[in-house]
Amino acid sequence: MGKRSISVEISQWPIRGHFAISRGARTEATVVEVTIVDGPHRGHGECVPYARYDETVESVRDAILAHSDALETGLDRVALQAVMPPGAARNAIDCALWDLHAKQSGTSAAQLAGFESLERLETAFTIGIDDPETMARKASEASQHGLLKIKLGAEGDLARLTAIREARPDVRLIVDANEGWQPDALPHWLAACKEARVSLVEQPLPAAQDAILEDTPRDVIICADESAHDRSNLETVRARYDAINIKLDKTGGLTEALALAREARAMDLKIMVGCMVGTSLAMAPALIAAQGADFVDLDGPLLLARDRDPGLAYDGGIVAPPPPELWG
Repeated sequence: MGKRSISVEISQWPIRGHFAISRGARTEATVVEVTIVDGPHRGHGECVPYARYDETVESVRDAILAHSDALETGLDRVALQAVMPPGAARNAIDCALWDLHAKQSGTSAAQLAGFESLERLETAFTIGIDDPETMARKASEASQHGLLKIKLGAEGDLARLTAIREARPDVRLIVDANEGWQPDALPHWLAACKEARVSLVEQPLPAAQDAILEDTPRDVIICADESAHDRSNLETVRARYDAINIKLDKTGGLTEALALAREARAMDLKIMVGCMVGTSLAMAPALIAAQGADFVDLDGPLLLARDRDPGLAYDGGIVAPPPPELWG
C-alpha cells in the first residue's frame, strides 16, 4: 500500500420546500464528504454535522483534517475507533474506509460486514412539524408510503396527530418529539399516541430528563435517539427505553453502528436505524446497519430537491441496496 491522499469537501443540498422539527426549520442540508485515495481506488463517506451535538461544519472538517497524516500512512477502521470520538467526523472517515476496503478487495461492503446480500427495506417517510392542515395534506400526498414519521414537540401536537390519523387511517405511524415534551405531560401524550395507534414514540423527553422513563408505564414503544449514541451507555438506555435509534452520525460510523446493533439486540432492545437529512452517500452504509431492523428511517434523499447521481433507488417507501458506483 502506497501513501494515501485525503480530501474533504463541503456541499449544500437544497431541501424540497422546508424541513422543520421542534428546534427549528431549514431549507438545505450541509454535508461533509471525505474521499480517501489509495492508488487507483477511491473511498467516499458523508456525514452531517449537527448543532445539537455541538458540531459545526468547520469543527467536523477540522477534526477530519487533524487525522489526515495518520490516514495517509494507513490508519484503519479498528484503530480509528480508538483515536476519534463518536460523531459526524469519524462517521465520514469510517464509511470512506469501508468503501475503500470494498474497492481494494473486490468484495462488497455488505459481504465485508458479514451479509451475503442486502435486502430491500421499507423506510419511513418523514413529515416535518407544521400546522395540522399542512401535515395532514402531506400525509395524504404520501399515499405510496405505508410508514410515516411525523415530527411533533410543540404546542398543538394533539391537533397535528389527530389530523394526520384522520387523513391516513391506513398508515403505520412513528412520532418523533425531538425532546419537545415535558415529563409532567408525558402520560397525556403516551395516551394520545396509543389512541392514534402510533407504533413508536421517538425521544419524547429531553435527554437530561429521561430518568423517569424507568418507572413510566407505556402501551407504545419508546425509542431513544438523543439519549443514545454508542455502546457506552447502553445499560442505562435499556432501563429507560424499549428501542434505540442508531444513526451513523451519532455512532461515528458503520463499524460502531454494527457493534451497537448486536449488543442492543442481545439486550432485547428493538432497533431503529435512522439518519440526518443527507444524500444517498450517507444512507448507503446505513442500509447495512438497517438489515433486520424493526424500524428503518433512511428517507434523507426523499426530502431533498436533488440527490447524488447515481443515488439510491426508492420505489415509494421501499429502498434498494446501493449501486456499487455510489458506495460499497
